[in-house]
Amino acid sequence: MEKSEQTWPGGTQAPEFGDLQRLVDELFENEPARMVGKLDAIERAQIDDLSEDLLEVIDLLPGGRYGRHALCNQLNSILTAHGWGYTHGTVS
Repeated sequence: MEKSEQTWPGGTQAPEFGDLQRLVDELFENEPARMVGKLDAIERAQIDDLSEDLLEVIDLLPGGRYGRHALCNQLNSILTAHGWGYTHGTVS
C-alpha cells in the first residue's frame, strides 16, 4: 500500500506522515542521551523542509532542553491537541 493510500477511520494520512519521527531520529542519531532545545528542533525542521503544519508543531514547543522521551511527549501532546496524530503520526 502506498504511503498516501494508508487510511484511518475518517480520513487519510498526510503525505508528510512520519516526517516528525525522522526529525526526532536525526536529532538523537549520534548521541541518544543528548539534550536538544527548541532551536535545535526548528533548525532541523527547516533543513528537512518540513511542511507548514509540522513547522507549526515544532514552533509550539515550549522553550527548554529536552531528552528524547521528553521531546516526544511534548510533540505528541501538540499533535494530539491539534487532532493530527492519525494524519501526521506520533513520535517515539
